[in-house]
Amino acid sequence: MKCCFSTFIKNESKNKSNGSSSVPESRNQSKSQGDSDSTQTSKSFSSSRTIPELYKEKQQNLRVFSLEELKDATNGFNRTLKIGEGGFGCVYKGKIRPLDGQSGPLVVAIKRLNTQGLQGHKEWLAEVQFLGVVDHPNLVKLLGYCSADGERGIQRLLVYEFMTNRSLEDHLFSKTSTLPWNTRLEIMLGAAQGLAYLHEGLEVKVIYRDFKSSNVLLDESFRPKLSDFGLAREGPTGDRTHVSTAVVGTYGYAAPEYVDTGHLTIQSDVWTFGVVLYEIITGRRTVERNRPTSEQKLLEWVKHFPPDSKRFSMIIDPRLRNDYCFSAAQNVGKLAQSCLKKNAKERPTMSQVVESLKQAVQESQEGSNETKKSAVKSSSRTGSRRSN
Repeated sequence: MKCCFSTFIKNESKNKSNGSSSVPESRNQSKSQGDSDSTQTSKSFSSSRTIPELYKEKQQNLRVFSLEELKDATNGFNRTLKIGEGGFGCVYKGKIRPLDGQSGPLVVAIKRLNTQGLQGHKEWLAEVQFLGVVDHPNLVKLLGYCSADGERGIQRLLVYEFMTNRSLEDHLFSKTSTLPWNTRLEIMLGAAQGLAYLHEGLEVKVIYRDFKSSNVLLDESFRPKLSDFGLAREGPTGDRTHVSTAVVGTYGYAAPEYVDTGHLTIQSDVWTFGVVLYEIITGRRTVERNRPTSEQKLLEWVKHFPPDSKRFSMIIDPRLRNDYCFSAAQNVGKLAQSCLKKNAKERPTMSQVVESLKQAVQESQEGSNETKKSAVKSSSRTGSRRSN
């Protein structure tokens, strides 16, 4: 039996007016699972619409799938088609029939909720609502969803556009290949543009809350798109300075003020972005237990190699084999440090981060061109000497 999604939306809107939220409060690291959100999230102005209210205007853009359709799309959720797995559940590659019936099958990614926990439903609902509202080239596109209740329990599924090149994590930490420096910068620039849109491009500020390399998906041209909006939250409105909530997220990425107080702001996303900037500089994960004790925590280790010193070159990913612009890398390091300011008010906005990364990309490209010219000249001189 199908479950009426409009009922979820009504309940969500009711919760919002009461100051609560159905966005999930659990993941890898939760200090107080039982904590309820404070009324910091309540609306201050009648003109500021909530995500559920904005969703009502756009919900018709999402396709409602039956469970049978998605079973057919994945050959009965065949294990050979599984392309990922996380706290929410499993993700499968599938093929769906377009509504027009004219064009060929469309390749999609289908995420299926693990039916064991109630928390996953909240994440599912948050993803439907947030991704049903947002529209940006650097955010993954949600095509539709499935909500069905039957004898075997609740069934909650999401259908996304398929991202050919998996995630930034898969390429950045690969043991078989090295992601080029310029590509790393282009990916981070696109990711920054996606975050800037969430923070500044909608009626309501959206705090992504789960920025990390595994949530940056890459299309066939390595263009980045942010995915996994299960932990996203509406930002504070009016004279509110923050949203109060239980601490969730992935260990090693959360901003210190959020961990210490549960106070969540868009600047919390900026901190997390700074962490990933250091990951692309060093080629190391934020936590690596197999390294010497002094190097296990990335942010503690890089403190000994400031960007404005010659020692900085010692932490740049050795797999790049010096195929990068050092001055651009230094500027990216300085940007990372500014994102990681302990005082959240001193961190740049994501729009400022975008501009800084544009400059770094340009500087790196110019540096690459100069290197190529020098190599061509050197080759020409060598050829001339040999001919003589």
